[in-house]
Amino acid sequence: EEVTQLDHALQTAAHATAEGAEPALVAAALLHDVGHLLVLRAGGASDGDVDTDLAHEARGARWLAPLFPAAVTGPIALHVAAKRYRCAVDPAYHGSLSAGSVRSLVRQGGPMDPDEQARFERNPAHLDAVRLRTWDDAGKDLEVTVPDLASYRPLLHDLARHPAVADLDVLRAFARLYMRLRK
Repeated sequence: EEVTQLDHALQTAAHATAEGAEPALVAAALLHDVGHLLVLRAGGASDGDVDTDLAHEARGARWLAPLFPAAVTGPIALHVAAKRYRCAVDPAYHGSLSAGSVRSLVRQGGPMDPDEQARFERNPAHLDAVRLRTWDDAGKDLEVTVPDLASYRPLLHDLARHPAVADLDVLRAFARLYMRLRK
């Protein structure tokens, strides 16, 4: 993708906010791709540089689970599945994907089959994951101006299981990851 991970995260969260999403879903939009950054921090390759799926959505959701409730981590864990689901139930959706999303779709298993669709629809977080996916797809604009990362501190603090940890560690960790690992 052309935008940095930080710009993408901020744009995705801004789309959620503009649509009036609940605070937990705004946080999920902001944090949905942190798994990509965790892979890079651990010395791994960028998702676009490998032939296999790195399961960034699962890695990110696991890392965030001790800090945030399921209303934040559930949609994050499902946002890749939501892309696969949307490609299966709405053939026109595939044509709207960026080139990077089309390439990753292949690594992630392609459009869901009917059994996968039914399982996905039974997950209580599936509708929020589909909403998150819409904002994720829209968060790739090189020209847009959105609120900065620090503006989300109160939201993250209010949602954190342990607000002191959120104050001291989470925002700083994200800022360091996003700034150091630009794409």
